[in-house]
Amino acid sequence: MQESTPAGPTGPAGDRPSAGGGGVPRGLTSLGDAIGAVLTSGPAAGGLTFGLPGLDAATGGLQPGRLTVVAAAPSVGGSLLGLAAARQAALVGNRRVLYAASGPNRSDITRRIISAVTGGDYPRLKQGRLTEHEQHLAQQLVHAPLMIDDGSDLTAGAIAETAPHVPGLALIVVDRLQAVHNPLLPLSGDRLPQASQALAALARTLHVPVLAVVDSDSPALLALLDADILLTLTPAADPSQVQVTVAERDFGAISSAYLIPDLLHARFLDAAAAPDGGTDSVGSPPRLGSVERELAEAALPYTSGARQGLPASVTHVLAALRTALTNGDQEALGYLAPSLAEAAATPRQLPDTDEGRRLAAALNAYATAGSADTIGEPAAVAEPAAGAVHGPDGADEDDEDDDREVLAPGDEQDEPEGAVFPALRILKDAVGRSKMHPIAVIRTQDRDSGPWPLISEDMDGEPRWVHPDVTSERVAHTRANGKRVRRDRLQLPDAFGEGVLCLIDRNGSYPSACSAVPLAPNKLLHTGPLEAFDKTQAGIYLIDIPPWNHTDMPHPLGRIIERPDDQGRVWVTTPHIKQLEKLVREGHLDTAPTIHDSWTGKANESLFKPFYAAARQARAELIETGGEPYKTYKTRLSIALRLLWPKRPEQRSPFWRPDWRMSMVAEASVRHWTTAFKAVREGHTLIALRNVDAAVFFTPNGTPPATYRTGTGFGEVKAAFIQPGEIIPEGDD
Repeated sequence: MQESTPAGPTGPAGDRPSAGGGGVPRGLTSLGDAIGAVLTSGPAAGGLTFGLPGLDAATGGLQPGRLTVVAAAPSVGGSLLGLAAARQAALVGNRRVLYAASGPNRSDITRRIISAVTGGDYPRLKQGRLTEHEQHLAQQLVHAPLMIDDGSDLTAGAIAETAPHVPGLALIVVDRLQAVHNPLLPLSGDRLPQASQALAALARTLHVPVLAVVDSDSPALLALLDADILLTLTPAADPSQVQVTVAERDFGAISSAYLIPDLLHARFLDAAAAPDGGTDSVGSPPRLGSVERELAEAALPYTSGARQGLPASVTHVLAALRTALTNGDQEALGYLAPSLAEAAATPRQLPDTDEGRRLAAALNAYATAGSADTIGEPAAVAEPAAGAVHGPDGADEDDEDDDREVLAPGDEQDEPEGAVFPALRILKDAVGRSKMHPIAVIRTQDRDSGPWPLISEDMDGEPRWVHPDVTSERVAHTRANGKRVRRDRLQLPDAFGEGVLCLIDRNGSYPSACSAVPLAPNKLLHTGPLEAFDKTQAGIYLIDIPPWNHTDMPHPLGRIIERPDDQGRVWVTTPHIKQLEKLVREGHLDTAPTIHDSWTGKANESLFKPFYAAARQARAELIETGGEPYKTYKTRLSIALRLLWPKRPEQRSPFWRPDWRMSMVAEASVRHWTTAFKAVREGHTLIALRNVDAAVFFTPNGTPPATYRTGTGFGEVKAAFIQPGEIIPEGDD
């Protein structure tokens, strides 16, 4: 094999200075040397990767001397891919990384790394609340070779000046290039093409991979950036996944991979199952069939936290299945078999989405296969249910807030004359009599644009919280009828002293919220960033998650904080904005959140008030009677409120206003949280707060907090007492 040799002139005279003329001949490399370099580079030879097997197979890892651009629209997760490469290089490979942060700051990056590594919830870490285990793991990262530059005036030139002085530099990550011009961010707007050229030159000069994230997938912009390798992230047909299209400058698209966003833990998961014995996804022991593997894979969007909609008990057992499969733990699999059989045999109202249907099919297959010992009851088919809003497993069966009923054909029709409670007719009449001339149905052609795609079930703000000093566990329990079930049990440390658990169940939280729910009856207009909340307006608002340092109460936004975008912001409805403003006035929050974007209209709080009044009167009359009339009342009440936002296209409801529905649910959550917070401020100890109607207090004297009124009316509560360590009864236990 020949050595590299100087080359003489190969073109016409004058194209290149000759050696005799004092010029420096250009160096040439033989094909043999080039082949040797190729064979000793790449992931198999210790090169850098993302730590995501499917994506690493599609890209061949991160190539030295080349600029790779990760392109993704905001909220798709482009920054998380840059962070994955940095984590894999610095924490796994012990290779030095320069992380140039233009947008996120060092605190954001650090929290995201800790969340991804420890599995801690990113929104909670943003509040500075780490468990002892997370603190221990975070301390182990102190000496990781990851250098962060989040200084002001960060330019491509500044990165190029700094990088050569970082000893042993193996990777440069630039997070991020901002498509929209920002005068405070040099790496933005029309300066991006020049910055991309500088970063590409830096990669070639230092012979290291440079990975830059841009917050746009616009083909026009990406063409100007002219990257060596382009990774474009777009939502996949399966809404639980993201597709990554891999393209090279000279060849165009060459491959693709799929990832699962695990936003709760600031990371991506590999969507492809690893072969048996793999460590990055489910590796099934030879004794297990495809049914178990498919069930674990189908459940991943829910067990990872990327999707909601399963009862906590089912989520726990499916997560344990995945762990047992990954570890090949036959003993754990045997222990899980009865719980899996019960989960598969119990009818589930799963969301009517691709991942919901896949999980329903996997549960059906598991039940049909009989691959685990049954509990002596026939298997029931799990069916996806559009529009189902899942409360906690312990939702009281005597509660108007039970939205687990499935909307059936005909539910959208007015009740017949003489019906016990014509809830839908009453709701339609309440809206129709408004002098504001509400728009009850958004046209089908308008639903995929404007504010409507921004609204989700996650905006309900339901608190699903347990006191940090209390241990919550799911344990086996046999009911009086002999059925084996699993129930929650709360274990309190000795420091709590003597006392009992007071179980609070709030009556009619949803219809009660209708008494005064702030919403916009007419169109929502794009009002953009706002200097301050305008109480004459209502709608949806994009805000930062405010810090919450009270360890004795859940965050005021409840589970909303579990779904931030990649800039740590969330969309909320008017009830939560008003709640945060009140907490600022009372001194519980330092400042009101910044409103980065908004869609609003003229506010009204009385649109549903006639419906509330009729529902309240009917309850007072029917609850004493009980039996079938009261059951029918509850069913029709639930159906009417769910028809505010029907999910199935064929469900021809007289309403289609997602903002009305989520504002009503958010108002119920806010009232539930506020009453519990008042009890805590009066000296009571909150142990758990769930859904919009369930709370658990520790009461040494065995009496419920005075902030709650016991009774059967709307807003009043039922109270029961159990000893710490006893199972918490659910339904008709």
